[in-house]
Amino acid sequence: MKSAIQTLLEGRRLAALGLVLALGAVAGCATQEANVRQDPTYEQAATNPFLKANGDAITRLLAGVDRRLIGEAPLLVATVVNVNDMGRAAPLGRTLSENYASLLVGQGLNVKEIKIRGDVFVREGTGELMLSREIKDIARTHASSMVLVGTYSPAANFTFVSLKLVRTEDGRIVRGHDYALPNDRDISKLLQPARF
Repeated sequence: MKSAIQTLLEGRRLAALGLVLALGAVAGCATQEANVRQDPTYEQAATNPFLKANGDAITRLLAGVDRRLIGEAPLLVATVVNVNDMGRAAPLGRTLSENYASLLVGQGLNVKEIKIRGDVFVREGTGELMLSREIKDIARTHASSMVLVGTYSPAANFTFVSLKLVRTEDGRIVRGHDYALPNDRDISKLLQPARF
């Protein structure tokens, strides 16, 4: 026969084992819940901060511009390029350009749909912004007096974007605006070179 002490100890062992199994089951459920993908919602998409930041940037860029300077001539939007490699743009640069074009149309401007690459370059040693021959030729062909150019510069926590509204006739910067985007998962993904 078992003593009362042995029975008590076995009871405690069984209770402890039951507790361990119960905690393991709860932890397993929590791990499974953590691994379940939480898809973004349409409400989140509609209030996306990336789109809002770009909209605010265009509003601020145009805030001090006399619309008569732009006139009815089409405004061209160049691909936003990496400041460290202006001959190339990651998906972020192309996405920004497309978004800016839509936003400018929303502001009532006459935007011409033309894909422009190799938009601007910096003259070595001077840091002077200049329009490439390609963009000047395209602007002349479409009788455009203004072009929106931009660069982005990825850093550790933010990607810095610089926009300039440039007169095609002489390369004069009419207006500029700078802002930053946080390097969240979406921006980090857009900064990766596209694979074709």
